[in-house]
Amino acid sequence: MTIPDSRFPIPDRTLLVANLGGVAYGPALELQRDVARRVIDGDIPQDVLLLVEHPPVVTLGRGSKQAHLLASPEFLRSRGVELFEVERGGDVTFHGPGQLVGYPIIDLKRHRQDLHWYLRQVEESLIRALATFDIVGERRAGQTGVWTRGLPLSPDARKIASIGVHAREWVTWHGFALNVSTDLSYFDLMVPCGISGVTMTSMNRELQEPVRLEQAADAVVASFSEVFDLTAHAVEASVLSPADLTSGL
Repeated sequence: MTIPDSRFPIPDRTLLVANLGGVAYGPALELQRDVARRVIDGDIPQDVLLLVEHPPVVTLGRGSKQAHLLASPEFLRSRGVELFEVERGGDVTFHGPGQLVGYPIIDLKRHRQDLHWYLRQVEESLIRALATFDIVGERRAGQTGVWTRGLPLSPDARKIASIGVHAREWVTWHGFALNVSTDLSYFDLMVPCGISGVTMTSMNRELQEPVRLEQAADAVVASFSEVFDLTAHAVEASVLSPADLTSGL
């Protein structure tokens, strides 16, 4: 069913932002798949950004290599870490408390039908968001994501945000994970993103002071809206998907 105009008297160039708070990975995955389907079908005529903080979970993308997961599924379960194989691109990564995870569900037919362009735009959004905290974000050739040399600049770049996406009919889902106050020891369970020798970092570690997840979320929404030339509009998850999917969020 198409969202009635009476509920959304807003233009197409709007980014519907649903901040879900703390949600397990499984229900969030079902929600984004359902929202993506509704965007593809035209039931939701705007782009969507879902923001979430997950309990500890390891996800394996399409490019994952078994050797890059250093812990067995049994060990992960003993640590209270879930494990999912998903359709996104990329290798193995971790999501958990203190990490801002964003699932942009963007219809690239409204923007530019180019996944490489889209990945660079997501990187740019995160780089601009980090800049509001005086953290210098940067790209590395051939390695999707955002890196930083910290403040002051040091010679060794550290990875602060990971990106992995999937698209069908030019509609994206999955997305990015920005380490805000993440327990970085979880990344010792893997070769993060399949990059040997990578050093993971967080906003808290770079600044040596606490950043609240809400502050990071506000900065990301503002920069994402700017980069994609959209106007952010907050909505409840129940508006985007049937109650049977959102009741568990």
